Amino acid sequence: MFRHSTRTLMVGLCALAVAAPATPALAGGPQPVPPAAARTLHTQTFADVTTAMKGEAYAYAAYNLFAAEADRQGLTAAAGLFRSTAQTELNEHLREAAALAGTVGSNAANLRQAINGETYEHQVMYRGFADRARADGDLAAAKLFTEIAADEGRHRDAFRAALTAVTTGHGTVPAPSKADMVPVPAGAAKVKAARTKANLDTALHGEALAHAKYMLFAAYARKSGNTALARLWEGTAKVELQEHLAGEAVLAGLVHTTKTNLRTAVTGEHNEATTVYPQFAKRATALGDTAAARYFRNTAADESQHAAAFQKALNQLH
Repeated sequence: MFRHSTRTLMVGLCALAVAAPATPALAGGPQPVPPAAARTLHTQTFADVTTAMKGEAYAYAAYNLFAAEADRQGLTAAAGLFRSTAQTELNEHLREAAALAGTVGSNAANLRQAINGETYEHQVMYRGFADRARADGDLAAAKLFTEIAADEGRHRDAFRAALTAVTTGHGTVPAPSKADMVPVPAGAAKVKAARTKANLDTALHGEALAHAKYMLFAAYARKSGNTALARLWEGTAKVELQEHLAGEAVLAGLVHTTKTNLRTAVTGEHNEATTVYPQFAKRATALGDTAAARYFRNTAADESQHAAAFQKALNQLH
């Protein structure tokens, strides 16, 4: 996993794990309150686990974009490495962190969590981002932020209708909207203002986390027998990843050549393995959160292996 700001892709790498912005259920806003399943964790440990989830979700999304670029360059081995690592980040690291954080609750609780996040993104976050981008002359970003704000309002309304159906038995779960898939080729950033770049970074992490959470919620809904709700979660997750995040990635200039993408991955994974996760493990151990400490140590070991694999792939391209 790596956590880097899109702002720093042109000047270096920085870890967001230590100083990531506090977020509500999905992105932005006040620090989330631990659900009942995670209240055995100390506040600091819960914050670190939440940060890990954001980073793992973002790594999954970015690595899949890097894989697509490697495919375009005919670098099938590098593409396969990015995709396999992305699956580890999502299906192992993020899922384990989500279990520690008690992220998945009942269908009704999951819908309420998503409604809160979508409401914030619709009413506050994306509208504010659009206003600031417009003021700074980043009109393409302002347009995209405005469009996403409207989408998030529709997502909120669909989840509200689903919540009524789930809790009262009246009405039906809406069908999901279809994602308008956006290709993300390698390219430079298409925005100029520092705060637009910073807001794109926040948005990218928020959309990645929304996608990952919604897929977890979909799995729970399907297991509980509510296939219509599972389809709503899955369809919305695709919009967040393949349309929203992809559009933001184009403006942010997230994807570069495969060599550069591999260097980014090496630096990020090494930082996670040697600094971020060991710090999280040390804090969790001191607080007596042994399960979380074990998760952080195990994940650090995995990230060290990822860094080595990416470095080997990079060496083979020289």
